[in-house]
Formats: sequence, structure tokens, C-alpha cells
Amino acid sequence: MKTEKSNLKLSIKITLVFLLFTYLFIQNIYAQDLLEKLKNLPGVEVKVLSPMAHFQQVYEIMVEQPIDHNDITLGTFKQQIYLYHYNEGAPMIFNTEGYNIYNYVTELASLLQANQISVEHRYFGKSVPEPFDWKYLNIKKSAGDHHHIVELFKQIYEGKWVGTGISKGGQTSLFHRRFYPNDVDVSVPYVAPLNLEMEDARVYKHLKTVSSSECRDKILKIQRVLLEKKDDFFPMFVEYSRNKGFTYEMGDDMAYDYAVFEYSFAFWQWQTLTCEYIPSPDAELDVIFNHWVTASSPDYFSDASMDAFRPFFYQAYTEVGYYGYETEPFKDILGVDTIATNKIFAPQDTELDFDISVMQDINNWFQDNGNYFIFIYGEYDTWTSTSVNIPENLNSLKMVNPEGSHGTRILSFPEEDQEKIFSKLEEWLDIEIERPN
Repeated sequence: MKTEKSNLKLSIKITLVFLLFTYLFIQNIYAQDLLEKLKNLPGVEVKVLSPMAHFQQVYEIMVEQPIDHNDITLGTFKQQIYLYHYNEGAPMIFNTEGYNIYNYVTELASLLQANQISVEHRYFGKSVPEPFDWKYLNIKKSAGDHHHIVELFKQIYEGKWVGTGISKGGQTSLFHRRFYPNDVDVSVPYVAPLNLEMEDARVYKHLKTVSSSECRDKILKIQRVLLEKKDDFFPMFVEYSRNKGFTYEMGDDMAYDYAVFEYSFAFWQWQTLTCEYIPSPDAELDVIFNHWVTASSPDYFSDASMDAFRPFFYQAYTEVGYYGYETEPFKDILGVDTIATNKIFAPQDTELDFDISVMQDINNWFQDNGNYFIFIYGEYDTWTSTSVNIPENLNSLKMVNPEGSHGTRILSFPEEDQEKIFSKLEEWLDIEIERPN
């Protein structure tokens, strides 16, 4: 009897090993088949990366793009993308980055058990044309890049396509739909502003009304004490910056002031600390200083950061819009009452003519055609002040997470709101989504 049981166990083990090797053999053949398909796409260079999450294969791909999609005689550049493969028939999450690309799994790809393509924005990271000319950095040419990638990969992926992106990447997904409305079936932009001015004044209104008056007053008092006691805090700022390796082309003095102005915006955008952690203006200097640089690091104004974001500031001050800083609350300290502009961070070696009609066109198109969108926002996030407004006649959702920050995601919402999002995605994509535990 024992011998029979032993033989049965051995037989089961052999069968399982055989099935495993058969599966791996089939997977290897399938992976080679996909790799051949990718290599046969025109104008691509493919590098195999390690699998991750639920993806069976991951690839870094350089896609040849025209510098100007309307004039191919101007030459081409290579645009970096990542392809995360799960199943050719599953949905494709088309993730448009607003800046450099990063190798990560989007929330949607995980929730939907979908494929994913992430695209680096032109003029960032490895995706920079040569020779370099600012005039080819605009939302229409960027949308042309995305359209070309969609056309290439729809030869392989037959399922529904979902456009998405975070912050500026979310804006980019909206711009893509404006110029190529049939490329994706559904769009889910996360925390994506739609600024309607060069420096949108709705930001200032938000900072005067967000949360409670008590919390806003505490923030203002911290800003005022940082300016009133600048002689005390400034040496701390310089030492902190040098220890962190931060340098400022604008000079330490101006960088200090801008970091003070930015504090209120950053506090609500990221909510690294909540209101109860804001110190009293009478607190020890180091307590106030450490709170300030934790809630709003001056790294944002450092040369390294400014260099990395220079293409963004070019876009902000030619088409996309941004924000400035109201200094009226500090007039008695500064001696001036104006808007401190961020335009100084845009490239100064080219013309910066802001075309207000570009974002107005995006908004007008959306008001008439913006179906099958789900916009994700956080209530307290400063960028929500310039969020998209959805007319009642459109089949779209705008979801605002109560007290949420710029880090708001679908799973940040209360369960009832998550269900609204999942139900819409299931309806529009004709799929079933397994609810997270």
C-alpha cells in the first residue's frame, strides 16, 4: 500500500514538472513571437527587460518620430517608451508622461489586469530632438507622437485602449484626445489641471478658501515669520541648501523668497504634513525651518530641478499655463504688492509668447465632445482649482476625493466612489473588474 502511494505521489510530481516545463516552453515561444512582431514594426529599437507585476514581458523601446509631423524633411528623433505585455486581447493602458519616463506599473494596469505602454514626453529625458529647437515643443506635435505610437501598436493589441497620465501627463492625455479622438476608447486623467490663463488666478482663490480659515491662517503666519525674520532664517537656508547640494542660478536671496511663496501652494498640493503639525510663529527657529523645508522643499528652485523642468516651463509660458504668487499679504514686509511670476524659470534664449487660445480650444472641444472621460482629483490639491468642468450632457465623470492631495488615485476614494469609477469603466470597456479587498 505504501509503495502504491509513493508511486502515485511520484507520478503527480512528474506530471506537474512536465506541465510546468510545457508552460514555460510555450511562454518562451510566445515571448519570441511577440519580440519578432515588435522588431518588425517600422522605426523601432527593442530591448528586453525583466518581467514585473502581472506582466509576462517588459520592453524598453525607442520609436522613431518626426520632429514635425507636418514636415518630415526636418528629420526625426528617438522617443523612449516602455511596453508592458500581459495579453494581446486585454485592454491597453496608454500612459502619457508629462516629463521623463519611469519604469512603473500604473494603477489602472494593475486594477484592470491590462497591458501598458508608457511614453516619455518629447524634449524630456532620452526623447530630445537634435538639433534642439524650442518651437517644435507644443501640444499638437506631442499629440502627433502619441498618435503614431498608437497606430504602431494597434497592429498587435486588439483590445480596448485607455488613455491616462498623472498631473501634466494627465493634461497630455486630454490633449491627445483633442487632436486624435479615436485613438483611445476611454481616458482617465489623474489630477490634471486645465489652466485658462498664463498664470491662472483661480489658484489664488483656492488658497484663500481651501480647508478651514484656522489652517489657512497658520500657513500665512509661517510665511510671514519666514519673511519678517529672514535675517535669522536665511543662514539656515544657505547651510541647508549647501548640505543638500542645491545651488540657485537666481541667487540664494531670491530662491529663499520664492520658496516662502511656494510654501502655501505646496502644502495643499502634497499635504506631506497636516494642519496640526504647523508650528506656532513663536516656535523655535529650527522647528519652523524644519517644518518649512519638509512641507515645501527648496529643491524645486534648485538649478538641477530648473534644468530638468525647463521644457515644462517653456510649455507653461507658451501654451499650457501655470501660476504665480500673490504678495499682497506681505506688502508691509516686502514693500510691494504684485504677482511674483514664475516666468523667470522658462528658457530666456527664445521668445515666450503665450497663446491663450490653445487651452481655450482644448476647453471648448471638451465641452462639446468630452465623452468617456473619468477625471480624478483631490479636493485640497491646489491644482484642482483649475480642474476641468464637465457639462451635464456629457457621458463623463469628475471625481473629487474629499480632502485629497495631488497624490489622489482611484483607491484613495471612499468605497462608494470607487464603485462609481469601476462601474463606468466596466460599462465603457465591456470588462469585469475584480474589486480590491
